[in-house]
Amino acid sequence: MTTPPSLPQESKRVLAGVLGIVLGGLGIHRFMLGDTTGGILRIVITVITCGFGSLLGLIEGIIYLTKSDAEFVQMYQVEKKAWF
Repeated sequence: MTTPPSLPQESKRVLAGVLGIVLGGLGIHRFMLGDTTGGILRIVITVITCGFGSLLGLIEGIIYLTKSDAEFVQMYQVEKKAWF
């Protein structure tokens, strides 16, 4: 029996980008992408830096939105890239 071809993944780029910009300090965008460790790490960084660590989420959100859907899916959904 042959395996059916895998369906292309739907890009979560816009949702992850907006969540990164709005709620980046809480790591919600990382949790949404399936990176629990990265999400928890963003929360810890934000708490330790008294909120300044949320700038990481803002930067990530902007980076997500500047990528094409194909680049985003490959880097963050298939390869599970953890940082920027």
